[in-house]
Amino acid sequence: MGKNPVLRRCIACNSQKEKSEFIRIVKPKDEEISIDLSGKKNGRGAYICKNMECLNKVMKSKRLEKIFESDLNEDFYESLKRYIVG
Repeated sequence: MGKNPVLRRCIACNSQKEKSEFIRIVKPKDEEISIDLSGKKNGRGAYICKNMECLNKVMKSKRLEKIFESDLNEDFYESLKRYIVG
């Protein structure tokens, strides 16, 4: 029998999908929060769907700030928007 994929959950819409279908945001110990394109960086991670609707929910609720207990600047959200829009 094949191996079951490990599912992750979007912090905005709560949908479960495979890891590759999300954007991973990571906060390594004593480092800045960043977008983890490889999905393999060490640190606390959070997943968000690759769409503007979920990003808008996260921005409005300040969900990432709460998860990482850290302030995020507008530049970080702009880079996330650019990644989603393409």
